[in-house]
Amino acid sequence: MLLGALLGAGADLSVIQAAVDAIAPEPVSLRVEQVQRNGFAATRCHVEIEDSEHHRTWRDIRTRLLAAELHEDVRALALRVFERLAAAEARVHGADPLDVAFHEVGALDAIADVVGACAGFVELRRAAGSTITVSPVAVGSGTVRGAHGLLPVPPPAVAELLRGVPSLAGPGETESCTPTGAALLTTLADTWGPQPEMTVREVGVGAGGRDPDTHANVLRILVGEPVGADVDRRQPLLIESNIDDLDPRVWPSVIAALLEAGASDAWLTPILMKKGRPAHTLSVLVSAADAERVRAAIWRHTSTIGVREVPLGKHALDREMVAVEVDGHGIDVKLARHEGEIVNAQPEWDDVARAASALGRPANDVLAEAVAATRALLRERG
Repeated sequence: MLLGALLGAGADLSVIQAAVDAIAPEPVSLRVEQVQRNGFAATRCHVEIEDSEHHRTWRDIRTRLLAAELHEDVRALALRVFERLAAAEARVHGADPLDVAFHEVGALDAIADVVGACAGFVELRRAAGSTITVSPVAVGSGTVRGAHGLLPVPPPAVAELLRGVPSLAGPGETESCTPTGAALLTTLADTWGPQPEMTVREVGVGAGGRDPDTHANVLRILVGEPVGADVDRRQPLLIESNIDDLDPRVWPSVIAALLEAGASDAWLTPILMKKGRPAHTLSVLVSAADAERVRAAIWRHTSTIGVREVPLGKHALDREMVAVEVDGHGIDVKLARHEGEIVNAQPEWDDVARAASALGRPANDVLAEAVAATRALLRERG
């Protein structure tokens, strides 16, 4: 149903199919059909595979996800969904999360559902922004038969996944929310509740296989922007997290990954947490347009399970780049102006270091010559 709703809301079938192809160990075909559910039009996405009852563990699925040729945002989101699902199943069955056998969820079509839905949401988020509001989840009622026999609705894993979020029985006496769906919704949701004030641009209505006569068995996605707000994709955000369980040797690669993902700056502050634990506050400065990619990099490269965000005001001087030479090696210099007056001139350190290495000279000497050359250039320009 999520796949159908995503496609109805404008997600590209070829993007979703490519993500599924990257993870599926056997051929999987997605076929789209327009259907009706209790008189309402909806989109159904059929996941077509050969019969398979192979039960895969979280360890198996994680290995495939890490090796697959997926967009990094899709990979990071899918890892979070399956990790959440594995943790819930482990609590229900008293097992190690890595060894949890997903049964129905481990079947090929369900793996395709998760990765395909992640690809669709990543695509829509890039187009429409990063906030997802989910309404209270209808779980159904009655009983359902699964790999462990007859179970009450909601099944134990669904009840575990929906801890702390709003849910209700909803219409009909059947299962309305699967563990896969619950894991996706709880991973994706930024907020829970009724539809916020928004200007709706696209509406996607997704259908599954059941068509009860009691209600329209569909899932709906609305895509749009906040009312009265021209969303500024350049709005700077400060994303932070306190982390006390990451090997310090990893931090340089974390900072590099965040900058590659689009952060304009990233830094660490040593702190002392509760119980006297030494830790670091990871701080990342990023534009709203790049925030989702940076969040995905944080989930992927650190051990944190939560971040906080603060929108920032920002004042920046006008800047321009000029070039100077030291012994035939070009060095870029950043000039900053206030009301037209140059108030700062700084040679780019990477250029200084490269020139010093090539010349076999101390970097401080090369830096001093670059500063002197910059001053001379500015005097010539008046």
